[in-house]
Amino acid sequence: MPAMNDPCSSHERRRNLWAPWRSEYIEALCDGGDDCFLCRYRDNPADDADQLVVYRRDPVFVVMNRFPYTGGHLLVAPLAHVASLDDLDDAALTALLRGVRDCQHLLARVERPDGYNVGINFGHCAGAGLPGHLHVHVVPRWAGDTNFMSVVGDVRVVPKALDAVYNRLRAAATELGLRA
Repeated sequence: MPAMNDPCSSHERRRNLWAPWRSEYIEALCDGGDDCFLCRYRDNPADDADQLVVYRRDPVFVVMNRFPYTGGHLLVAPLAHVASLDDLDDAALTALLRGVRDCQHLLARVERPDGYNVGINFGHCAGAGLPGHLHVHVVPRWAGDTNFMSVVGDVRVVPKALDAVYNRLRAAATELGLRA
């Protein structure tokens, strides 16, 4: 094993790929405050466009992830600030899963993915950036959407602008009767 100061080691040959837009996310996680962005979004419906809220359907709402794994990455969250599925009554739990289904319909219409990753992270150690407010990730996937960037550079390439995808998702949500 080469020493860390060995110029031939992989550590010394590593190049940086900069993604300064990620700093907002990282700083929000580390600020130590009790701010829950989902509750802030929930409480300010007049700001839905700025907050990328796609639609609201009591008792859940859908928001685009500002730091997506792929274009169109959505979050389905209960309006209630709860951390666990056990904290939801049966109606809210059913609405959450219906929200996941509706997101797949929206994404199929707007982005035409080949598949989806759907998941929930419980706790920081499991990858939850916001462990206090339960949310389901709906991530559209395409054949061949993985590439060397995430393996070599530990970065993701998202080829579509958030606002362009957001506008198409909002329009499709209206067409599908998910929002007024």
